[in-house]
Amino acid sequence: MVQKAKILLVDDRPENLLALEAILSALDQTLVRASSGEEALKALLTDDFAVILLDVQMPGMDGFETAAHIKRRERTRDIPIIFLTAINHGPHHTFRGYAAGAVDYISKPFDPWVLRAKVSVFVELYMKNCQLREQAALLRLQLEGGGGKAAADGAKESPGLLAELSARLAAVEEQAEALSKQLDDESADAAAVATAAHLERKLTGLRRALDALEPGTGSGPPSVTSQS
Repeated sequence: MVQKAKILLVDDRPENLLALEAILSALDQTLVRASSGEEALKALLTDDFAVILLDVQMPGMDGFETAAHIKRRERTRDIPIIFLTAINHGPHHTFRGYAAGAVDYISKPFDPWVLRAKVSVFVELYMKNCQLREQAALLRLQLEGGGGKAAADGAKESPGLLAELSARLAAVEEQAEALSKQLDDESADAAAVATAAHLERKLTGLRRALDALEPGTGSGPPSVTSQS
């Protein structure tokens, strides 16, 4: 069963949060509300999020300050942030948003279809990364369970397990390739393209590790990491 991705919505106005929920409900993911920067940071302490939609103008800790705190934390620094703002003070204001770590900067009122499409890209990337970590963990357990070369030898004697791992990985590879083509076609944000490229590199490494376990390769257990 595939778990739903969590999307953090940060805005001090309840009506804006309600509007965002209406727009993003079609994605069928878990939407989490936060009415302030402080509340958003608390939510980020315990949960993992695919993307954050962050209002710029909020009383107390504004969006820029909130983003700065998010990017300083090792746990949350890589979560994509999309800034939402009702004002536009020109290029300098926009630059400040990107400097704070945003992957996108959208002015209100925004096109619901465009916002939903942008969010969906980051949700897909998040889900692919989750699948990749699961495959890497499964392979690592297989290698470590019997200790070093013995585990690798055991894996080679279990073609059923190797076939299952290979099939699961192939499905993720196919989805990642389709997503990369979609990003190229849509001239997506540089951050999304870079994340997709990183995912493909991790998939390539995992595929090589699986190939090394195939009978007749003569190689020892490969080094597999689940870091993203």
